[in-house]
Amino acid sequence: MSGGVAKIVAAVAVPLVWSNWLLPRLGFDPRGRTAVNAGFASGYALVFGGRANWFSARGLRYGLVSASAVIAGYGAAVAIPGVRSRLRELADRGPDVTLAEWVVVHIPIGTVYSEELIFRGTLDPLLDKTFGARAGMLLGASTFGLWHILPARAAGDSIPATVAATALGGLAFGLLRRRTDSAAAPAMLHLAINAGGALAPRLAARWTRRPR
Repeated sequence: MSGGVAKIVAAVAVPLVWSNWLLPRLGFDPRGRTAVNAGFASGYALVFGGRANWFSARGLRYGLVSASAVIAGYGAAVAIPGVRSRLRELADRGPDVTLAEWVVVHIPIGTVYSEELIFRGTLDPLLDKTFGARAGMLLGASTFGLWHILPARAAGDSIPATVAATALGGLAFGLLRRRTDSAAAPAMLHLAINAGGALAPRLAARWTRRPR
């Protein structure tokens, strides 16, 4: 196996082994997982030559527009009675930390920073350079989907549905990264999706409990 092929295989395999095998076996609580996940992502980017380009003006601009659209969508969902009742059913699903800590610390650092640095900031550019943009985007998105196998199992969610949904998300994030040459845009979109997904059910439940 040539050095270039071995590097690609390692770049794809290492995050999957980390997320689906090693990290769960370390037995950390949410705070520990956030810390070690961010540390792993930083080390991965260093080893594999990551180039996140976080402060790109174009990336920040695209990120702001895409994140605003997602936030508006969550706002509409909470405001529509039929959708709000479905969101309310998800309000009890949450981690073993406060909602504020989850949204302010764990989602931005443990999830968004870590995953965007690994996938859009490091793996996608490496795959594009080796296979071209189209094949690189498909392989990167597929790897991103497979990264979520064990988290889906731990949450009791459908593994095929979770992998498919996160792979589709990876395609959207990858398109933004390639359009802007920056991980900032997909990171902002990713943050809006995940933070909105944590906040919207609680807002829906609170809205329902308000006195008329």
